[in-house]
Amino acid sequence: MSTPAPDAVVAGAPGAPAAPGARGAGGGPGAPEGRTVPAGRRLQRAAAPWALLAPALVVLAVLLIVPLGRVVDLSLQRYRLRNLIRGTTDYIGLDNYTAVLTDPFLWKTVLPNTVVFALVCVVLTMAVGIAVALFLNSLGRFWRSVCTTAIMVAWAVPALTGTYVFVWLFEPRSGLVASVLGMLGLVEPGTVNWFGDRLSFYAIATLNVVYHGFPFIAVTVLAGLITVPKELYEAAEMDGAGAVRRFLTITVPSLRPILAVCIILSTIWDFKVFTQIYLMPGGDGTNRSVMNLGVWSYTESFAQGEYGMGATIAVLLTALLLAISVIYMRFLMKEDEL
Repeated sequence: MSTPAPDAVVAGAPGAPAAPGARGAGGGPGAPEGRTVPAGRRLQRAAAPWALLAPALVVLAVLLIVPLGRVVDLSLQRYRLRNLIRGTTDYIGLDNYTAVLTDPFLWKTVLPNTVVFALVCVVLTMAVGIAVALFLNSLGRFWRSVCTTAIMVAWAVPALTGTYVFVWLFEPRSGLVASVLGMLGLVEPGTVNWFGDRLSFYAIATLNVVYHGFPFIAVTVLAGLITVPKELYEAAEMDGAGAVRRFLTITVPSLRPILAVCIILSTIWDFKVFTQIYLMPGGDGTNRSVMNLGVWSYTESFAQGEYGMGATIAVLLTALLLAISVIYMRFLMKEDEL
């Protein structure tokens, strides 16, 4: 009859290690797993993220939510200059929304101007920005720094200053474009007013917006391109993939989160363009055919004194932007699930 080894330990004896799967005294598998976390500690853990977010949420509420609530409140009133002076209110419910949504001017002029202009600007800004980013990524470090600094000058110029530059360029009599076309014998200076026609007006505004918007896209996309491993491009090139193929199969998937953020930001910026429209000749409301939602809201509020109506238009613009952003984000999330 053989005897057990001296270092053998009888299972279940005092001091013996628990067998796999053995449950501790607390009812859980092992003592640490079976230990119950106190309710106070669980509450503390749950509240910790909100405590860290509290300062940002307070600032957000003061700077965004409270003013937005005030605008919504104004949109439910017939609020004019005398109400502002006297401090009185005249609630009329949804009458302002009914008046705006049943106005043919909204559907035939203002909304098409806003939506089509914004979509064209977003597409062109993203296309130019991505093309410039690809070009910058192909340069050496020195020339990349020089070119990046040069294009950032365009982004640093205020929209007001840049708009006046474009107004001067396309001035019908003495503008640079009219002078050059006159020298070539194509257009007689002073005979064509590009700001009077709806299509040419928005063509100039599109050039202005794209010129000031593409540097941000280019620099942001460039930052993403630098992080893409070069080995992926080398492997794809060895497999016979061309430049377009490498861009669609490597660059775009790698930069999808960055491109999504750029598209959303560009959409928000271009839908609420105001300065570039208002400062151009006729864009201040004198030429109603070129109004967008931002200018219409401003003129109704401060030119006509209909603050309630202007607030209603502003709320509709905000709702439109939120709807577009939500739809686009849901589309991106569905793509990730495929």
